[in-house]
Amino acid sequence: MVDLYTPQGQQISSAPLQSYPRPQMRRESYVNLNGWWAFTVSSQTQLPACYDREILVPYCPESLLSGIHTHFPEGSSLFYRRLLPIKKPENGNRILLHFGAVDQYAEIYVNQKPVCTHWGGYQAFSCDITDFLQEENQLTVRATDDLRSCRMPYGKQTLTRGGMWYTPVSGIWQTVWLEEVPQSYIAELDIQTDDAQAVVTVTPALDGTVLFEGQTVALQGGKAVLKPRNPQYWSPENPHLYTFTVKAGADQVESYFALRTLSVERVNGVQRLCLNGKPYFFHGLLDQGYYSDGLFTPASEQNFEIDILQMKALGFNTLRKHIKVEPEQFYYLCDKLGMVVFQDMVNNGRYSFLRDTALPTIGLQKRSDRKLHKDPQSRKAFLQGMENTVQQLKNHPCVCYWTIFNEGWGQFDSDNVCAHLRTLDSSRFIDATSGWFRGENTDVESLHIYFGSWKKLKSKNRPLVLSEFGGYCYAVKQHIFNPKKSYGYKSCKTSEDFCRDLEMLYTEKVIPAARKGLCAAIYTQVSDVEDEINGLLTYDRKVCKVQPEPMLKIAAALREAVKKGEKV
Repeated sequence: MVDLYTPQGQQISSAPLQSYPRPQMRRESYVNLNGWWAFTVSSQTQLPACYDREILVPYCPESLLSGIHTHFPEGSSLFYRRLLPIKKPENGNRILLHFGAVDQYAEIYVNQKPVCTHWGGYQAFSCDITDFLQEENQLTVRATDDLRSCRMPYGKQTLTRGGMWYTPVSGIWQTVWLEEVPQSYIAELDIQTDDAQAVVTVTPALDGTVLFEGQTVALQGGKAVLKPRNPQYWSPENPHLYTFTVKAGADQVESYFALRTLSVERVNGVQRLCLNGKPYFFHGLLDQGYYSDGLFTPASEQNFEIDILQMKALGFNTLRKHIKVEPEQFYYLCDKLGMVVFQDMVNNGRYSFLRDTALPTIGLQKRSDRKLHKDPQSRKAFLQGMENTVQQLKNHPCVCYWTIFNEGWGQFDSDNVCAHLRTLDSSRFIDATSGWFRGENTDVESLHIYFGSWKKLKSKNRPLVLSEFGGYCYAVKQHIFNPKKSYGYKSCKTSEDFCRDLEMLYTEKVIPAARKGLCAAIYTQVSDVEDEINGLLTYDRKVCKVQPEPMLKIAAALREAVKKGEKV
């Protein structure tokens, strides 16, 4: 394998990723703990006396940027240690320790005393460490990760990477940080919006005020209603955000919201996905969120911004975040810059190539899922991951669409799982089964086409979504992770072949389908990932394989196709 660095990775700082990690709940008190930590690995669970190396947090040990670049045996204890630049407050305030994500299991110790534990490799968690603090303080983290059982959500990670499966990630992979809060503080914000107002709910139910558009709005019983004077609706073309500040007792947080509506409307006899009351074509890309040097974690927040802006410059308005939950900074940038996110839940359960890929690809796509993946622990872990994902991302206006299961991996009882998701969030579109093994309870007809006829791409009683297609391959020399092996769905020998074939795919297939009712199309994919060379960008993000002008013409044609959709 070839070591590939992104431009940002070539200039990595010893204190990376310093942006505030939770943009929708900002406080002035903030101490970032990213940087070099002492590190060691053991087959034992007790805290070690000695640490034999260093790791650059928050990069997983498998990544180039971590300084380790090794995957350790399954079940190993990964130990991290550093001093905390803080002591116990004398004013009665509390100190909260936050982790963006640790894969899969974490034990947290302060001054060698256990503070908290957490299961789940894709969600943020925090703990109050005040009562454990002294004049000088040491933080220790023990992380373990085991992919062998497949019970915990794991996404595209595998112990034997290759093809559409990638290098595993373990340990800390998102920002670690501290903040100081008063004894009574705002723990959570819930923001519900429609086309005219936002209802902000504070947990716990504190009284106070909300500063909004130069006015002071009462926060009573933990609730406030914010009504913009001249409402503007959020879209990729106009990503308008409203900022506000909540004051409750001695605590204060800054946040934001956007007004936008999502609905299904019948237009010219076809069910259409609508944004702000109008049919909208979600012209998107599969985005797996892997980086050649940091794997799950970019070298800089700039990497997120560059990916989003480059895809917007090519005319795309949607990213399908594929089987991964990103740091909140990613969703903030999508909110701010104007990029719709179709968010996948992270799958677990055992994958079968025959059942989940080979047979469905040749057309055997009907299968009852009521008794699939019956292990109760696996089901519980998936549902917990889904609930955590919704809780963490629910306030981001860019998130317009949830995908529960993808191509049968870990799929079970999708109708009832979809019903459960609606109780968590009924404000967004839900794709219960992306690809195949479709049930009855879903908002969309969601298909994948990499091979074969497009005749099955027909609108029925639901909006029609092409949630994966394309995957054309072109290898850019000097920017290939695996020179000996590549993976994708159609090989192009030259840049000219790649651009021509891609344009033909849209003009001959996607645009005509959009005229007849197709509501969204998600091309595979934003960037190459390891063996996969089917990205519009190379894995190291140094080369874009297409030119803006023809891609912008395709985007314009898709908008026009929806505007002048044929009557069915």
